[in-house]
Amino acid sequence: MSINILAIESSCDETSASVISNGKVLDNIIVTQKIHEQYGGVVPELASRAHQQQIVPVVHNALDKAKISLKDLNAIAFTQGPGLLGALLVGSSFAKSLALGLDIPLIAVNHMQAHILAHFIEDPAPSFPFLCLTVSGGHTQIVRITDHLTMTVLGQTKDDAVGEAFDKCAKLMGLKYPGGPLIDLYAKSGNSDKFNFSKSSMPALDYSFSGIKTSFLYFIQNQSQKNENFVEQNINDLSASIQKHLIDMLLEKLILASNQEGIKEIAIAGGVSANSGLRLALSETAKRENWNIYIPKFEYCTDNAAMIAITAHYKYLHKNFAKLNTTAQPRMTI
Repeated sequence: MSINILAIESSCDETSASVISNGKVLDNIIVTQKIHEQYGGVVPELASRAHQQQIVPVVHNALDKAKISLKDLNAIAFTQGPGLLGALLVGSSFAKSLALGLDIPLIAVNHMQAHILAHFIEDPAPSFPFLCLTVSGGHTQIVRITDHLTMTVLGQTKDDAVGEAFDKCAKLMGLKYPGGPLIDLYAKSGNSDKFNFSKSSMPALDYSFSGIKTSFLYFIQNQSQKNENFVEQNINDLSASIQKHLIDMLLEKLILASNQEGIKEIAIAGGVSANSGLRLALSETAKRENWNIYIPKFEYCTDNAAMIAITAHYKYLHKNFAKLNTTAQPRMTI
């Protein structure tokens, strides 16, 4: 008997749907909302409206591409949180209505757990236990994964996420939103040792990125007062330098976590895991630390429904179903 699950992701500014059958992802439809570019960041109200417009065609597209009909579905999965409340409500309401109408189970998925389990969409997958550095616009965490559904946060940011730091620094340089990928692009032609910025120090395995953002802000302001074209003339070196600082901060704590837990199986997940500088630095660190590393395909780094689908598959096997009165949880934690 086949286990067919339709999964929906709507936590921020991507409307996505995916169909999984017996643990094999059949498709991964993603529609990105371009409207936020003109505002320099995601506007929650506009995001929820766009989800309302896109969710029906995206779901139909996913079912058609997978050649799965509604009557063939065994469960409906959705992102419960964390994320933007209005955006989450669109996905959760649609999923609950569809599950009710089809009289099939509903599966609520933690968005951050799904980022981690994206590593099980395709081989090779990490062996348990492993550590995962989850890095995105809203989260920065080091997580110990004991099995598919058992995860423990060992350390996390106490203020801003590293993805937010990338985007904020990009904005200070006048780059368009989302700025993180542009910093990554310019950094490839820059000198990462050209400029130095102050970093916040946190105990144990926790992070703080507010300090380096402030340091970068003051540096840009001071240099621009001396030369109004400073940023334009140094965009590559600035990008390379701030990217190196942020990546060094991430990997320093990841090394500590690996030594503390005695774990050499290391993965990264989340939108920032698409950063080529981080991927390269992780590969170099792995050689020194004798790690086995796992880096997701680009399409599984950013928000997508395939990661919701694979998480739902494991929850279905454990009959971990949600009630129809389950609510969206924008501040949900692992």
